[in-house]
Amino acid sequence: MRRNARMRRGVTAAALLIAAAVGGSLVAGCSTGGGSPDGRDEQQSRPPGDGGRTSAPPTGPVLAVKIDNVPAARPQTGLEQADVIYAEQVEGGLSRLMAVFATKLPKVVGPVRSARESDLELLRQFDEPTLAFSGAQHKLLPLIDKAPLTPEPPEKNTGAYFRGSGRAAPHNLYLRPRLLMASPPGAAALTTGFRFGAAPAGGTPQTTRTVRFPSARFTFTWSAGQHRWRVTMDGTPTVTTDGARVAPATVVVQYVRVRASRFHDVLGSNSPYSETVGSGKADVLRDGRVFHVDWRRASAEDGTRFTAADGRPMTFARGQVWVVLARA
Repeated sequence: MRRNARMRRGVTAAALLIAAAVGGSLVAGCSTGGGSPDGRDEQQSRPPGDGGRTSAPPTGPVLAVKIDNVPAARPQTGLEQADVIYAEQVEGGLSRLMAVFATKLPKVVGPVRSARESDLELLRQFDEPTLAFSGAQHKLLPLIDKAPLTPEPPEKNTGAYFRGSGRAAPHNLYLRPRLLMASPPGAAALTTGFRFGAAPAGGTPQTTRTVRFPSARFTFTWSAGQHRWRVTMDGTPTVTTDGARVAPATVVVQYVRVRASRFHDVLGSNSPYSETVGSGKADVLRDGRVFHVDWRRASAEDGTRFTAADGRPMTFARGQVWVVLARA
């Protein structure tokens, strides 16, 4: 369950004061001009914690970044350092990603693209998260402003964004996360409801899994040597601009209701809404096996609980988690 609003506001305010104290030196040390996206973070990578059960209190909000995912936007930058990546369906049956950062911040992440209505429900599970995005349907913008999050589009924080060279707009907008927050908040800020630990008994051996959207597909292939699921999107192996292969420790195929939202894109196509509050079925891929589980999220403020067939909480492998929101 999330902390109460007063506590969250206190933590967020403290984080903002810290950020303000060091923000001047960060801005002075970074160029906001164009250039190629680059940079693997120097911080040592560590897996996400268990919803705060064994971690220090968070020092601020998570950073959620909307990531372009059409072929022209690939390879992306910074994906391998996200703690959680959500894949959702957008207009035309295509896909878009939301990368959530809590335990580390990459130097650069992107390309950054627009937000959707269903993002607001998905982000309610976090304590006043920071949302980095580039634009939205104009009737959606007031809802984003009223949501319990901190919106950080380019027009609000021009210094944190830049246009990269080598590809055309709109697939070349990048973010320097450390110009939005001084440091990552820590694993306890991941109030997703996920549990991490040893694999439960059972499951069925599986080394590859493909999830299809109407105009996109994700394939996850188990690598016993790497002990990770290698990601392939639309038939092409997923790597970042620095050559890192994107390979989460756990993949969740969460079956949800995908319905029409109230909004349309500039071409008049309806924006799909993936409902993440409620209950349903899911497949959890970990350790070269698939586990058929139930998911439940009682309210938007709650994280999602995954329950194995024996009634026990499903545990994830420590490391990055991908959640693909597939049509039920």
